[in-house]
Amino acid sequence: MTALETIKDTVEKNDVVLFMKGTKMMPQCGFSSRVAGVLNYMGVEFADVNVLADAEIRQGIKDFSDWPTIPQLYVKGEFVGGCDIVTEMTLSGELDALFESKGVAYDKAAADKIREANA
Repeated sequence: MTALETIKDTVEKNDVVLFMKGTKMMPQCGFSSRVAGVLNYMGVEFADVNVLADAEIRQGIKDFSDWPTIPQLYVKGEFVGGCDIVTEMTLSGELDALFESKGVAYDKAAADKIREANA
């Protein structure tokens, strides 16, 4: 499989996927750490893809989404965005609404705590 085929397959087979630098248990960049931290704190089950482990995947995800930066979050096959967008969506409640509309389980109380701490 090509890198793009692998990416497409990963996005289609997982409800939530984070293409990131490092892993959800050991992020290797601040932006990846922030997004993984939000998802972990909110109790979202997600697949993590370490783009540092494969140069073709690292470039391929940028081509796949037509988005130049990493991390990149996908929910039910839909590209959501990177760190800034995920942060804004978390603080505005839009991420909660997206998870609810897509049937993705998450901890609403944890999401509320994130917003309270950043109010």
